Amino acid sequence: MIMNEAVSNKLKHFWKVVSNVRPIVWICLYICLMPLFALVYYLMPDGQFRIPQDAGTDFGSWLYYSIVTITTLGFGDYTPAHGWAQAVTAIEVMCGLIFLGFFLNSVGSMKSEIDVESEIEKQRRVHKSSEYEKLMKNIPVLLHKLNLYLSFCYAVTTPLSRRGEGGEYNPDFSFNDMHDLYLPSGIPTDHSSRAAVEGLMACASATSLYLDSLQSRVDLTLWPELLEDSFGFVAACQMFVSGDLLKDWPERELHKSSMHTLDDAVRKISDDIKSWSGPAESGKRLDMAPAVELFHFIKETGKLARDIELSATRVASSPAISN
Repeated sequence: MIMNEAVSNKLKHFWKVVSNVRPIVWICLYICLMPLFALVYYLMPDGQFRIPQDAGTDFGSWLYYSIVTITTLGFGDYTPAHGWAQAVTAIEVMCGLIFLGFFLNSVGSMKSEIDVESEIEKQRRVHKSSEYEKLMKNIPVLLHKLNLYLSFCYAVTTPLSRRGEGGEYNPDFSFNDMHDLYLPSGIPTDHSSRAAVEGLMACASATSLYLDSLQSRVDLTLWPELLEDSFGFVAACQMFVSGDLLKDWPERELHKSSMHTLDDAVRKISDDIKSWSGPAESGKRLDMAPAVELFHFIKETGKLARDIELSATRVASSPAISN
C-alpha cells in the first residue's frame, strides 16, 4: 500500500514536470531525433534494410527515412528487413509518439494555464471595477471632511487678525502662529462659539473615523498611496494624547494663577505661545507640551490630508474601470 502510494506520488511529480516543459522544447527534441536516427541508419549495414532499386544510401536518404518513420507516415519504400533495423525503427516510432504526446500534453497544460490566468485577470478587473464604484460613492464625503479638517487647521495655525474668507492652510506655519487657537474658528460652516482647537480635535476624530471605516468598506490596496496616507492619518489621530489636556488647559491655567475669568487664562496662554521660542525649547516648559504635540500633529496630518485629497481627486478624475 505504501509502495503504491509512493509510486503514485512519483508519477504525479513526473507528469507535473513534463507538463511544465514548454511545447517548443518538445518540438525541438522531436526534430533533433530525426538527424540522430538518420545517423544511426547511415552507420548500419545496408543489408539490414530493403532498399528500392536505384535508391540512395547516403545520409540524406536516411534522413528522409527517419522523417517518414518518426512521423509514422511510412511510405514503404525503405523497410527494415532484419532484427537491428526493425528494433531501431520501432524505437524511433515509439520516441516520436511519446515526444508528440508530451508536446500535446504541454500545449494542453499551457492552454489551461492561459485560461486560468485569463480568468484571474477577469476577476481582478471585476473586483477593481466594483471597488472603484464604491470608492467613487465615498469620495465626495471624503473630500468634504478633508476640506473641513484643513479649514480648522487653517483656523488654529493662523492668528485671528490674519484670518479671512478663502484663506488656505499654510503648511509652513510657525509655532507662534497658533496663539489664537482658543478663539472661535470663524469658519463659515462652524457656527458654534467653541475654540478653534476644539473644532480641530472633533473634526480630526470624525475624519479619522471615516477613513478607518472606508478602509473596511473599500479595498484600498488597489490604490496604495491612498491606503498608506489614510492609514497614516488614522494612526496619527490614535497616537495623539494631548486632546484632553488642550481642552482643559484654560481651566488649569485659571486655577493655578491669580486670574478671575477664563478669558484671562486664554489671553495668558496666547501670550505664552506668541512669545515662546518654540518646540526646540520644549524640555524647559512642560506646561507647553500639549501645544508642542499639537504643532507636530497638525504638521503631519495636514500634509496627509492634502495627500489623501490629491489621491482621491486623481482617482475621481481617472477613466472609469470597465469589466
